[in-house]
Amino acid sequence: METCITVKISSLISNISDPSLSSLPSVNLFSCVQKLLLLKMVNKLNLDRICYLGDDCLDGAAIYLAGIMTHFGIPFDHVAGTDKPGDDFCSRRYGLYVLSDYPRHRFEPSQMEHIVECVRQGSGLAMFGGWESYHGLQGEYHRSPLVDVLPVEMSDKDDRRNYAQPCLIMKTADHPILEGIPWETPPGIGGFNAFRPKVEAQTLLKSVRFSVNVSQDNYSFVPEDEAPLLVVGGYGEGRVTALATDVAPHWVGGFVDWGNDRVKEDVGEGFIDVGNWYARFFRQLLVWTGQL
Repeated sequence: METCITVKISSLISNISDPSLSSLPSVNLFSCVQKLLLLKMVNKLNLDRICYLGDDCLDGAAIYLAGIMTHFGIPFDHVAGTDKPGDDFCSRRYGLYVLSDYPRHRFEPSQMEHIVECVRQGSGLAMFGGWESYHGLQGEYHRSPLVDVLPVEMSDKDDRRNYAQPCLIMKTADHPILEGIPWETPPGIGGFNAFRPKVEAQTLLKSVRFSVNVSQDNYSFVPEDEAPLLVVGGYGEGRVTALATDVAPHWVGGFVDWGNDRVKEDVGEGFIDVGNWYARFFRQLLVWTGQL
């Protein structure tokens, strides 16, 4: 069957005036097309998927992002924060890598370099805040190859910020990640990692911390510190996103319930029940960053 469609490329281009083309060798088009289609299918499978690393197990904190991806039909593979990436990690290329509270020391050097190369070729990278993100308590990504990839400059010391009084999310720019969400009624968070946007990056969200005082029946809300919360940029052909706060408790605070409706989704033996604007925000962040 294959021999029936073996042709000379020269016969396909016989009408082209360049005589040098007539000397091209015979090729088996069936075999070539078959291999190209197979390669395309494999790449498509990987580039449509998310590699989600961190946030403990799927019956713990990871259930929040896993539930959102499940609800919106986004395929993903998960590596728990207590586990190392598999031996085949460097043989696969995903459309998006998400690092959320995932310790840097879980990676082999070659695996970290693999992420960098994948982003350079067009994959996305998103890092979410947590005690083991950025510098954090022991994330220490400020000494990793991701320094050049992420759109922010990380601290070289503990960058965790925890707040008991209101810390609201405020929009600073228009962007596809933020579309269709009522940022004029901002949600609150409980904390974040402090970082600085790189010069070429764009800050989409900031946090504003308020000092609240009560005197008899009078309440005063005084804005205090501001800090970048969501920063986006590019590296090579890929898109990169840095979110300073967490997708799951406790830093996520009231953000997780933000919405005028509920999103409910079963994940394994558990489930999520979250606000629809919270869910929409993370879906749009994933889709934009991974170009999914």
